[in-house]
Amino acid sequence: MLRHAFLLPLCLLAAALPAPALANDSEAEWALGGLAFRQNTAISMDAEDLYISADEIRVNYTYTNHSDQPQTVMIAFPLPALPGDRAGEIEYGAYPDWRTLDFTTTIDGQPVKWEAAERALSGTNDVTDAVKAEGFPLAWYEDENFLDTVDKLPPETAARLVKAGLLAKAPAEWGGSGYMPAWQVQYSITRQQTFPANATVHVSHRYKPVIGGAVGGVIDHFGDPTYADDTGYYARKYCTDADFVAGVKKRNRAEMAKSGLDYPAYNETWIGYVLSTGANWRGPIGDFHLVIDKGKADSLLSVCLDGLKKISPTQFELRKKDYEPDRDLNILIAQWYSPDN
Repeated sequence: MLRHAFLLPLCLLAAALPAPALANDSEAEWALGGLAFRQNTAISMDAEDLYISADEIRVNYTYTNHSDQPQTVMIAFPLPALPGDRAGEIEYGAYPDWRTLDFTTTIDGQPVKWEAAERALSGTNDVTDAVKAEGFPLAWYEDENFLDTVDKLPPETAARLVKAGLLAKAPAEWGGSGYMPAWQVQYSITRQQTFPANATVHVSHRYKPVIGGAVGGVIDHFGDPTYADDTGYYARKYCTDADFVAGVKKRNRAEMAKSGLDYPAYNETWIGYVLSTGANWRGPIGDFHLVIDKGKADSLLSVCLDGLKKISPTQFELRKKDYEPDRDLNILIAQWYSPDN
């Protein structure tokens, strides 16, 4: 039985991973239904200095508590929900294990400990307890046999689970019962932090990201009606405009001519960052500074950001005052390599 639909044609696919996201801090609380993010009206994010590359993520925050009382809150750093954002595409063994994340945090230069929160989400609903009550694994996408378990459910049980938001219609090509799990797993790094009254604190995070990507890819086929879905997906997620697509195709032709091969020797790197939670504090982000490093001067970068300026052969910069992020970052880097390697 077919269990997944590949994003890339099999002739091009050598490796594919979901794009993992890093994220802005957000205040959180253990509300009914699990971890919830809410607006904080006492603490402002005065500045955010963010550096993103495939090798390292660094983010430095400056916060001020404007109240006359200390504020002790739970802070959550949300990571991407798995198994990804394209329904029906399951790549067993290709997902990062956030539980092993090498993540460090300092407050005013002093290291602090953090904990992990792992929740099952069906849409915006926390269904962790319901999933556990059924005896299902939260990370169902790690179990190659779990879809067979779903196939064997009695029809009345499947209908009940659909109503509860635990099952959904599967792609027709999957066959079987026609159902698949409807939940994703959201992993968040959490900590308790006290913000002193009428004081400013500095918080820093750093870690080496687990990047996503693919060897080969579909960009070279954009314009072909067969790849209309992929073309639209890339345009929505990465803002791949005509100039970017033309640049990839031109470079592919040049590399193929140089190597004498009939396939383009390029790969894609995908990096995500959950930026929108930065709007959960009092007022906008006072000073926002972002640097994206594409790694190699001859690589091509595409991201949905207005005002991004090139400041070096590999780095692009964005500066904003009173910034209110309304979407997350999804970064696409097209890179070329030697076929001999």
